[in-house]
Amino acid sequence: MSEYRLHVKPFEALTPYELYAILRLRVDVFVVEQRCIYPELDGLDEGAVHVWLEKNGEVMAYLRVMDRGTESDEVSIGRVVSKNRGLGLGMRVLRAGIRAAKERFQAENVYLEAQTYAVPFYEKAGFEVHSEPFDLDGIEHVRMLLRLP
Repeated sequence: MSEYRLHVKPFEALTPYELYAILRLRVDVFVVEQRCIYPELDGLDEGAVHVWLEKNGEVMAYLRVMDRGTESDEVSIGRVVSKNRGLGLGMRVLRAGIRAAKERFQAENVYLEAQTYAVPFYEKAGFEVHSEPFDLDGIEHVRMLLRLP
């Protein structure tokens, strides 16, 4: 995994090229691949910490970490995406995002809204389901919470 480079940056530290690559991956997966029309550019990126794995200048896995009061009363993680599934990149970026939540926002818990098919992935990282399934932009989700030690 050493050929992958981990980045953790607030919005204002992103270069235009990094931001473009991040948004391209998010749109490619969440809008195009999943055929979900929703406001991907939701106004929350500016206050987020962006965490991604890059290889040869390409964003391979990504998520954003947001402080309390943005999506929930807890520090939250969102837009978790991996370009190539099954390589462990998603879990690697998720663990880095959890560290960023602790270090940047002093998180005691981490909240996220997971697509229901991805629940086992998040459970491997210690998240627990905290809601019944609900529809979000035409895709079934559940609320999940990770209690940090």
